[in-house]
Amino acid sequence: MAGRVDPVALARELIRCPSVTPADAGALDVLRRALEPLGFACHRLRFEEPGSEPVDNLYARRGAAAPNFCFAGHVDVVPAGDRGAWSRDPFAAEIVDGVLFGRGAADMKGALAAFVAAVDGFLAADAAPRGSISLLITGDEEGPAINGTRKALDWMRQRGEAIDVCLVGEPTSVEAVGDTVKIGRRGSLSCTVTVEGVPGHVAYPHLADNPAARLVRMLAAALETRFDGGSAHFQPTTLAITSIDVGNPATNVIPARARAAFNLRFNDRHSGAGLIARLREIFDSAGGDGVRYTLEPRLSGEAFLTPPGALSDLVGDAAEAVCGLRPALGTGGGTSDARFIRDMCPTVELGLVGRTMHKVDECAPVEDLRRLTAVYRAVLQRYFAP
Repeated sequence: MAGRVDPVALARELIRCPSVTPADAGALDVLRRALEPLGFACHRLRFEEPGSEPVDNLYARRGAAAPNFCFAGHVDVVPAGDRGAWSRDPFAAEIVDGVLFGRGAADMKGALAAFVAAVDGFLAADAAPRGSISLLITGDEEGPAINGTRKALDWMRQRGEAIDVCLVGEPTSVEAVGDTVKIGRRGSLSCTVTVEGVPGHVAYPHLADNPAARLVRMLAAALETRFDGGSAHFQPTTLAITSIDVGNPATNVIPARARAAFNLRFNDRHSGAGLIARLREIFDSAGGDGVRYTLEPRLSGEAFLTPPGALSDLVGDAAEAVCGLRPALGTGGGTSDARFIRDMCPTVELGLVGRTMHKVDECAPVEDLRRLTAVYRAVLQRYFAP
């Protein structure tokens, strides 16, 4: 039996909510209005703490029994940027030649709509699944991730809510819907290193201590370091410099300090703490005698892996049945809120093709939305099969 929720219409309604992090802009209410008629109890969760903006989140659950199958995702989107560069309004949700355009179409309002439509279709065929279905939706995945999924999970634990397995709808597919299931993510460590020196005239470098020269040597040493050769499911750790600055407009003055920012994307052979210690060793050695520097690290998340097994097989079987191809199991890409959910239960990710996410003219073919809905429905059918 077909359900009543059209994933394309729901995706358009969500895209028309300009929910740039951390604004909700009505997107959570759109989901609530779609879920409550399906029997979901919806909890609007607002979290905030000093120094950060408040964020609205949603936890919706249908049923009270175990097991609890959870779909997870986010309504927030990155800014549209230069709207003049878009071929159409980024929040108008226009369909052109069978393609839905708009900020969030791929990342990840299309998947949210597919979640709801899949549940609707599943319930139309099986009104009493043996267990519960839930959705955990945050409003700050694209932002600092302080007042979103992590705090919602804490709220759930305090209430005795448990998730048994979770499917996150991030845009994992590469060329075609269903071609890649993410079973883990690399860790992310962002750092700022500031080297202190002694300023002076460039004609008398021996009377100064040039922090820029020390910083260049330190960064070169870090770039030349082979942190690892990868692991069974992860590529090698990478380091990318994102900024170098001395704040010095003069051409004849050695600066007093030099600063750089960089990011490490690391695999499951490392911890954040271990990499920070390794960076200090590299900088201490490369900086030379008397080097004075501060290293300010910010760990966004540790690397994690849900080992291939029952959950990845179930999702892979569903994708193969609907899409006709066996998904690859991957761990690449950026971070996602799966890094928090995996502490509660086995977690994998499967969503739309991510080629246009965060770009001008972000889009998703209408047929891909319907195909993803069918995959999610097949996942539920297999999970709740007698």
